[in-house]
Amino acid sequence: MMNSIANNFEKIRNNIPSSVKVILAAKTRSKEEVLSAIEAGATDIGYNYVQEAMAMKAQLGQELSGKVKWHMIGHLQKSKINKALKTFDLIQTIDSYELAEAVDKRVPNFKNMPLSVLLQVNIGEEESKAGVDPNFITVAELARKMSQLKNIRLIGLMAIEPYTSDERQSREFFRKAKKLFNDVKELNLPNVEMKYLSMGMSGMYKPAIDEGSNMVRLGTIIFGPRKT
Repeated sequence: MMNSIANNFEKIRNNIPSSVKVILAAKTRSKEEVLSAIEAGATDIGYNYVQEAMAMKAQLGQELSGKVKWHMIGHLQKSKINKALKTFDLIQTIDSYELAEAVDKRVPNFKNMPLSVLLQVNIGEEESKAGVDPNFITVAELARKMSQLKNIRLIGLMAIEPYTSDERQSREFFRKAKKLFNDVKELNLPNVEMKYLSMGMSGMYKPAIDEGSNMVRLGTIIFGPRKT
């Protein structure tokens, strides 16, 4: 099992451009599974829930957990901001100015440098998903307001594509996200570095990369199906 995890990671890592960052979506995975991926060369781990990430870091210990970057890839509740700031190196799911401002105010209590964040866009306009509306005016306005905050640094966009087996439909969402990314980048906002477009999961990561993603979030294709 652990060898297959290592093999899966190495195969994917070797078959996509080195410029694309691979985030391991490690929700519900065991310490042994996560450790196997890290030993195979994984550099970034993503969690949907703050407490689960905290527990995994504790299980791994300071030395091992310090070898990788930790990403918040689920919705961040304001009540969990302090714990999130203790746990994560990057928060991918900022979806309102109120949340951005609340995080910004607390960063100095936990970090001595600005926290990198991504702005989450609800690219499929799904009621069940978080993220700002995927139109340029809305995204640009939030990016401008975030650029004025001193303790966070916007470094890109994050999108969760709607589930579909239709690759053509997925590509439409990916292109839409890429256009938003490029349009915000062209604003040349101060304190904003549009570096990453985080989109593409296990089922559609190849089309996402084709359409401009340089950060994919992979779970089942690395670890196998989750245990129920």
